[in-house]
Amino acid sequence: MQLIRAAALAVSTLALSLSAAAQGAYPNKAIRVIVPFGAGSTTDIIARAITDKMSQSLGQPVIVDNRGGASGTIGQAAVASAAPDGYTIMIHSSSHTVSPSTFAKLPFDTVNDFAGVTPISSTPNVLVIAPSKNLKTLPQLVAHAKANPGKMNFASAGQGSATHLNAEKFKLAAQIDAVNIPFKGSADAVTEVLAGRVDYYFSPIAPVIGQIRDGQLLALAVGSPRRASALPDVPTTAEAGVPGSEFNFWIGMMAPAKTPRDVVNRLHDEVVKALATPEVKERFLKLGADAWTLKPEAFDAYIKDEIKSNAAVVKAAGLLATN
Repeated sequence: MQLIRAAALAVSTLALSLSAAAQGAYPNKAIRVIVPFGAGSTTDIIARAITDKMSQSLGQPVIVDNRGGASGTIGQAAVASAAPDGYTIMIHSSSHTVSPSTFAKLPFDTVNDFAGVTPISSTPNVLVIAPSKNLKTLPQLVAHAKANPGKMNFASAGQGSATHLNAEKFKLAAQIDAVNIPFKGSADAVTEVLAGRVDYYFSPIAPVIGQIRDGQLLALAVGSPRRASALPDVPTTAEAGVPGSEFNFWIGMMAPAKTPRDVVNRLHDEVVKALATPEVKERFLKLGADAWTLKPEAFDAYIKDEIKSNAAVVKAAGLLATN
């Protein structure tokens, strides 16, 4: 009887240990991915392409939570203050490294309150304009802007967003004067450009590729250092006569700063795994997005460097920090 009791106790202890280990294994519940832009934005589209595959691999729901507004800072603040347990993470864009320079006060520290997981993609912005504007090339747009200083305007996905900084870098390089019209995201910006109420927009490719192919929008140039695979016939802004206007628009994953390193590394590996699937590769090709990953530590270093370089652009453009 004593042997039976001892064996039963051992089995019970082992079962409890296995149960505790299972409860502690990551992930054991749904993961929330905050996207600080609206549904339909490039960041949102990329996020959903990745999270669909991550959910299958992790065996848990990976749910996108759109928190648009204030150039992404509302979503950033939600992630910065979330429990650092790997169950609230963020997929954001280059805007993450712009906000420290364009907001006088932020409710978070862009460097110290986040842990980089990995970039996901590098996606060129494309300068689009409505055909009704009768400006069919980038040199024509630049000439028109110089002939009408301060009268042209451009859309952005919010003050301080990556689309805004791309346009400001272009303005500086082209030596033109145009006014920023900020929106909550790309969807609203594209609508206003299509209607002709806003002159042009450095849009991520995904929200406008259909309208470009249908002839509803003209693609004058891409703002990236290289041509976009989805728009191979569209020149870069440098090729079209405005050197020094290149801008790298990226989308990446971050977590609250104190998230355990093993969880951060697991998320990194899951993103890399998702990017290698045929479905994601095909979707990225249609979006004009190039897969791009870095180890977490390298991504943290890249973010720090880009914050400094973007600060220099913001200062040169004379942008005023907002609250």
